[in-house]
Amino acid sequence: MPKCLLAQLIHVELITPRLEESLHFFTGIGGLYLVHREEKRAYLRCWGDHYTYSVILSEGPHAALGHAAWRTWSAEDLEQAVQNIERSGIQGEWIPHSFGHGPAYRFRSPGGHLIELVWEVERYKAPPHLASTFPERPQRFTGGGLEPRQLDHVTVATADVMRDAQWFREVLGFRFMCYNGLEENPDFVVFAMVTTNEKNHDLAFAKDMSPIPGRLHHLAFWVDTREAHQRAADLLLEAGIPLEYGPGIHGMGEQTYLYFREPGSGLRLEVNTGGVRNYVPDWEPVRWRPSQGSNTFFRNTAMPNSMLESFPLIGPELAAAADIDLVPDIQQHNPWGKRGQG
Repeated sequence: MPKCLLAQLIHVELITPRLEESLHFFTGIGGLYLVHREEKRAYLRCWGDHYTYSVILSEGPHAALGHAAWRTWSAEDLEQAVQNIERSGIQGEWIPHSFGHGPAYRFRSPGGHLIELVWEVERYKAPPHLASTFPERPQRFTGGGLEPRQLDHVTVATADVMRDAQWFREVLGFRFMCYNGLEENPDFVVFAMVTTNEKNHDLAFAKDMSPIPGRLHHLAFWVDTREAHQRAADLLLEAGIPLEYGPGIHGMGEQTYLYFREPGSGLRLEVNTGGVRNYVPDWEPVRWRPSQGSNTFFRNTAMPNSMLESFPLIGPELAAAADIDLVPDIQQHNPWGKRGQG
């Protein structure tokens, strides 16, 4: 199996048409901390993040994914990753410096998603009032809001799920954990999970039947316990934010899930906890079918149709893009999410 060159997902940029509303949610009900602010961009962190931030909110015309960033295991692994990417036929670019990290290699994945790879990062240094008494914690746990400890994973939408999963495995060394097909046609793959570590996934791919490249399905945050997870559902409902799907447990990965829409942008977020840890070095991807509990462990709740939506949503403007036969490929720009930075 290829060597895994990446260590962890370190931040994700979300595009929101209502930056102030989104920032109000994330720092209030969401429970994240604002660490840096620019005119049309805000940098946020969970209390357990070891680096300066894990979420960037950027103002843009449509709710969308700006970019997702992974840190490599070493400077040498970053160079190797770049060589592998360019050898695969994708040409990216070097970004010399951004807030919170050093040089980054930015490229578009086969599904049209903007990805950054970095090695040099700034570790978070808590101010005195947020310093923890526990030496391994980057910040004091103060409670409040959804209490996310850290960023967990990002799920993107793509026209070819297996192509993308195999590309990340073969080029960057992600572990390909599992995939899910339709019940009546298991070879028609609609979902797949890959990971850089022992988690079941820090990146996943959902089938996108639209011709729009680079869309986002959801961004997920981790909480420590199922009690905290249940409290998150309570808090969201009391705040008037509907629960889109869950609470429940996925069969794939066995994580406890809860999905909702962030009110400022309308983007789908997930709060999760639990899940299996897999250390098998020669693991081969497992094929699931819905009847086996792939999506709902207890096999008693159907996923709502709204969960098939990805972002940007296909309204009149995006339908116009479909009319000109916009086809996702490795070099095509996504015109509906502004070019991310950070």
